Amino acid sequence: MTDWLAVCREAVGDVRGVLVDLPLRGDREPVVGAGLGGDDTTAIDRAAEEVILARFCDLDVTIVSEEAGRFGDGETVVVIDPIDGSLNAKRGIPYFALSIAVAEGERMDDVHFGYVYDFGTGEEWTARRGEGAFLGGEPLGGERPKDRIEILAFEATLTSLVAEHAADVTGIAHRLRIMGSLALSLCHLAAGRVDAVCSLKGARSVDIAAAQLLVREVGLSIELFDGPDGFGDAPLDLEGRSRVAAAGTPALCRQVADALRSS
Repeated sequence: MTDWLAVCREAVGDVRGVLVDLPLRGDREPVVGAGLGGDDTTAIDRAAEEVILARFCDLDVTIVSEEAGRFGDGETVVVIDPIDGSLNAKRGIPYFALSIAVAEGERMDDVHFGYVYDFGTGEEWTARRGEGAFLGGEPLGGERPKDRIEILAFEATLTSLVAEHAADVTGIAHRLRIMGSLALSLCHLAAGRVDAVCSLKGARSVDIAAAQLLVREVGLSIELFDGPDGFGDAPLDLEGRSRVAAAGTPALCRQVADALRSS
């Protein structure tokens, strides 16, 4: 049986090596292609993905990855974002993460292990389905989001999208934070550091598959509010079908989703 935690920790070391090899913005940001997820592939994106895929290539898995897309024919599905928050990584802002989810099928409900590593703080976030969520090996859930939204984290935030939607949450959220990594924002929600999270464009499985397990394992609410299916039925692929909202309770999650849906 694969020790997924050990594999993920080895992958962190692989990406650390890439960060050392590409230390400057000029090294990291040149566009070298187009990823199958729809975004430009930069030098740091490609280098990080190459070392991660090399780490997983000998395992009997199907991989869904940010740049390379889907390949392999194993029953286990591994959803990888080598660098979530790549703009931060390119600019040297220490808020970006490696995100890896392991699933026994093709849906969000099939994810049984989630791993997110913050390269800025060195924090390691993990979750196992039915066993809880953890930060540095310590259980999460004791510190929960507030029962009112003091801090709402916006993600996927072009200036135009922020201008379009910030007014929608007036009276719902007291303050906004725009930090640049959807996976990490969801982890911070699981730890009670923020009170709600929403994306302003469609979220892909590579963005959320690992961190959503932390959110759900501590009993918080998360919803793909533009999609036709329930959250658990969302496919593990590269399509950005729906924006995502998450909060401490279903009522608060629905309030955020309804506010954004109405505009």
